Amino acid sequence: MKFYQYLFAFTGFLLLISCNETLPKPKGYLRLSYPNPKYVNYQKNSPLQFKVNTLALIKENNKGEITVEYPDMKATIFLNYRPVENNLNNLLRDAQKLTYEHVIKADDIIEQPYINSENKVFGMFYKIGGNAASNSQFYLTDSTKHFLLGSVYFYAKPHFDSILPAAHYIEEDMRVLIESIRWKK
Repeated sequence: MKFYQYLFAFTGFLLLISCNETLPKPKGYLRLSYPNPKYVNYQKNSPLQFKVNTLALIKENNKGEITVEYPDMKATIFLNYRPVENNLNNLLRDAQKLTYEHVIKADDIIEQPYINSENKVFGMFYKIGGNAASNSQFYLTDSTKHFLLGSVYFYAKPHFDSILPAAHYIEEDMRVLIESIRWKK
């Protein structure tokens, strides 16, 4: 009988020291991976040319708007071209205003100037952290004739952690696009 009392006491002791708070397993997200990008030149009807990923679908209208769509990632880069006609200050102000409208939801906004003197391409790349509607935006100009505004949007409620792989992939595509911009004469 004493053996069972000791066994019961020992089992109770083990249960007491082994009990700690148990937490439910958090929801997992799919691991997203994308193929290595391949870039081709785009230079149809617009007054500019640039490199674009072959995974993207490009649509252009006659108002100077170009969309670079990524159907598998449910994202689109919107490019808006405007000629500079003594309105450069207004175009710059509108581009900066568009970016800083995200300040409500953004954790931070990092500005990265872009200067390519050889090809007369100057601008700013904005990386927006947090759950903002757009996480990357830019504007480019030659200061005399051309102005291009670009921003990426995902067709999903912005949970930055869950779209992070796609956001990084498209951010790299935006950088290639920016670095390959050439103004047509």
